[in-house]
Amino acid sequence: MRKSRLLISMMLVLTTLMIGCATTGDLEKMQAQQKQIDAKADQALRDAQAAKTAADAAKVKADETSVRADNAIKAAEEREKAAAERERAVAEREKAAAEKEKMADEKAKKAEDAFKKSMKK
Repeated sequence: MRKSRLLISMMLVLTTLMIGCATTGDLEKMQAQQKQIDAKADQALRDAQAAKTAADAAKVKADETSVRADNAIKAAEEREKAAAERERAVAEREKAAAEKEKMADEKAKKAEDAFKKSMKK
């Protein structure tokens, strides 16, 4: 009786172990899932690298645009300075022309006065 109990308990233990162990079908399913997960991870990595490349390209373009904007601002400031200098030069020429006109009027007046004096004699 003792032997039969031992034999029955051994059979139950072996049956329980067999049921609890994974079958090859389960292992294949697990491997397929692992491959899918690996494929998704690889795709996510490629997508991340592509996004990083696009971000780097966008940063380069933004930097170039910033440089062009700075250059445009500098050029505009230089044009503004040149325009201000031209205005000053024009104002100086107008002032000089006014002075010359005034001197010419004074000379004409002196010449007329001298002519009148000479006519009185």
